[in-house]
Amino acid sequence: MKRALVAASLFALALPNVAAAKGEFHPEEEFEQHPWVSIHLGALDLSITKAVAYLMLGSILTMIVGIVFMRARAGRSQALGEQIYEVAQTQVAEQGLPSKGINRWFPYVATLMLFIFVINLLGFVPLPLSDEKWHGVPTLGIYAATSSLSVTLSLALLTFVFTHYEGIKWNGPVRYFKSWIPEVPKIMLPLIVPLEILGQFMRLISLSVRLFANMLAGHMLILTFIGLMFVLESIYLAPFSLLFGTVFYLFEVVIVVGIQAFIFAALSAIYIGSAIEPEH
Repeated sequence: MKRALVAASLFALALPNVAAAKGEFHPEEEFEQHPWVSIHLGALDLSITKAVAYLMLGSILTMIVGIVFMRARAGRSQALGEQIYEVAQTQVAEQGLPSKGINRWFPYVATLMLFIFVINLLGFVPLPLSDEKWHGVPTLGIYAATSSLSVTLSLALLTFVFTHYEGIKWNGPVRYFKSWIPEVPKIMLPLIVPLEILGQFMRLISLSVRLFANMLAGHMLILTFIGLMFVLESIYLAPFSLLFGTVFYLFEVVIVVGIQAFIFAALSAIYIGSAIEPEH
């Protein structure tokens, strides 16, 4: 099944399109967002774009995966469902959340891990959800919604808000915000306090940029190697392009997809857990 998916993906990526026929290839264009259905509420742009379509599809698939595998009673489906649940519970929730916060926040971090994993994996399946058309038909392509900074920043913002909400709820605003400040001489407080506040916001940035950068870089490398033979207009480069494209494709699917989903969920659990039980 995996071999068939890899073969189909690379074949779809190698299909000629308008840009390739002209000897031009611009992989960055795959990440541009063009409104498919324009929706504006005042200054708020709610238009449906490629990223929104992938998020909708990913949400549906996440619910299907959760229902099918978590409710299975026998066979491989049950084994896989138990494995996913065990990773989410023992490696994510229990490692980052205190015992009093697990029941409340385990569903969130588990859903977050599964959702990001499905979205990441979906980004390596060729789908006719492209802005380019070939004879009026949308071309097949790979695109990950998590390669859009606005998507990863929105996910990170959820964790950011939940973290400080729980910190204030369990400790009160004074004790919680005081816990940000380490034990240092008072003369150093004017320097330390701004750095600690900045560090809280850096969590938001690092959480979103890490996922965004990994997914964007992986797709760019695959598309660049596949498009190299079109840019140089040489059929002799096809084996080289496909070989390195396959290597990067397998690396992303087998390693990066799962690791990035795990890291995002694990860090979310750690941030929320540290807010519930501050060190200071």
